Amino acid sequence: MIHITLHFIVPLLVALAFFRSRWRNATLIMIATMFVDVDHLLADPIYDPNRCSIGFHPLHTTPAIVIYAALFVLPLFVGRESESNSLRPAARVLLLVGLGLLIHMALDWIDCMK
Repeated sequence: MIHITLHFIVPLLVALAFFRSRWRNATLIMIATMFVDVDHLLADPIYDPNRCSIGFHPLHTTPAIVIYAALFVLPLFVGRESESNSLRPAARVLLLVGLGLLIHMALDWIDCMK
């Protein structure tokens, strides 16, 4: 239960710390990335408290995590508006999706250490 709760609390804390002016939207976008767990439906059993998700489920593999990191990093380099140097709205969403997925993977990895 603590693990699942952290999937809601950590994005909220990150949003409050780094996206203060848009913390509600940032939180919702990052929490929405929990849909990455749809790949658990491919496993038998669907839920196993002793199984490490990282490396087992298709959307929890190293290649997928590299893509999530790219979703986070690329908007920082190519998603800026030229005049104001702020992120374009679409780039901001991609950054938050990538960040949410990386937070999700980190929390799942921590869960693997028990």
